[in-house]
Amino acid sequence: MRNWGVVALATALAACSGGIVPPNTGSEAVPVRPPGEPVPVTIDRPVPVRQPTAATPMAAVVAPPADAAAVTAVQAGLRAGPPIASLRFDGDMASRALDAFKISCPSLQRRTDATGLTRGSDWQAACSTATNTRAGDARRFFETHFETVQVADGRAFATGYYEPEIRGSRDRRRGYEVPVYGTPADLVEVDLTPFADDLKGRRIRGRVDGSAFVPYYDRTEIEEGALAGRGLELAWAADPVELFFLQIQGSGRLRLPDGSVMRIGYASQNGRGYTGIGALMKERGLLGPGQTSMQGIMAYLRANKAEGRAIMRENKSWVFFQELKGAGPLGAMGLPVTGYATVATDPRFVPLGAPVFLSMDRQDATGLWVAQDTGGAIRGTNRFDTFWGAGDEARAIAGGMSARGTSWVFVPRGTLARLGVR
Repeated sequence: MRNWGVVALATALAACSGGIVPPNTGSEAVPVRPPGEPVPVTIDRPVPVRQPTAATPMAAVVAPPADAAAVTAVQAGLRAGPPIASLRFDGDMASRALDAFKISCPSLQRRTDATGLTRGSDWQAACSTATNTRAGDARRFFETHFETVQVADGRAFATGYYEPEIRGSRDRRRGYEVPVYGTPADLVEVDLTPFADDLKGRRIRGRVDGSAFVPYYDRTEIEEGALAGRGLELAWAADPVELFFLQIQGSGRLRLPDGSVMRIGYASQNGRGYTGIGALMKERGLLGPGQTSMQGIMAYLRANKAEGRAIMRENKSWVFFQELKGAGPLGAMGLPVTGYATVATDPRFVPLGAPVFLSMDRQDATGLWVAQDTGGAIRGTNRFDTFWGAGDEARAIAGGMSARGTSWVFVPRGTLARLGVR
């Protein structure tokens, strides 16, 4: 999923909502037919935040925090982490991580690692062995082929995201009047690298207005009709609040009136800056005790419609979608992500595709993950966003996920010696 915040709304205010919303009211129930289930299921209840089971994180190796100027893991400082045999993750988690790692392997060996930790060839032995490793041998596989490295002080913060499901329709009809837009033809992305050395790697998006290149329409302008009448509507959502949060997640499912599902994923973005409304609302004192979860934020926006619309418009970012036909949802690597196994990270500090161990202050976030995604709000050393899949369970966990603890990155054996890390 191409997370924009992907996903975390702000520090300590994690991902978005899911489940089919707005809640149905009996006579308006939408029939849902899960695979293999012949009886329609009505989803008509809000999904509460999952209350965490507390855990005690493992202690990090004593080290200073990353320098503010550090832009790679190597620059942030490295310490050898604990032996993998000492880390607590069960066979099921190891098996899920192994499957996710197998998906990442082709990209791991091709792409340039921005962290400075590894080279493509470093992963060859592990990837070759992974292909023929059985689920029951997954833990032994990780113990045999990897060692751990701590980036900076190892102090980790994790939020959660998932693939939301909202009510939608392929055509505009009563109750489905919020447009879900595809990418406009006049949205232009410019690579600034050729213009100046200090702009290397920077890109901007906008549109041409006469002879000028100007910022693209922001959220307010789009909601007020800047794109209407162009035939860009992929579908129509039932609820603007849910579509807002689905945009932050970057992909999701539309439950259609006939009970079928249309999957949509990130295609592009308008180039405007992302503003986390959770932090904004907290600063203004709008969220009381028990309201700082995704569910609490949504409840406030619905109870205060005019103010809620204005608050959402302070996030000028707008995400354009495409319909997804194949496996998915897709992460930033362009590969399918896996619930309870994928984590979004900052690719400057964790190699995309690498396993990561999180030892956190809540049990559900603790364990082995694979870095397969990124997010606009997922920036800096030891910052993570855990992916929980789709459905009520995923919504309940991701909606209130906020965990702190320690993280270690798995790198191929021999990496630490090559880098001179002790």
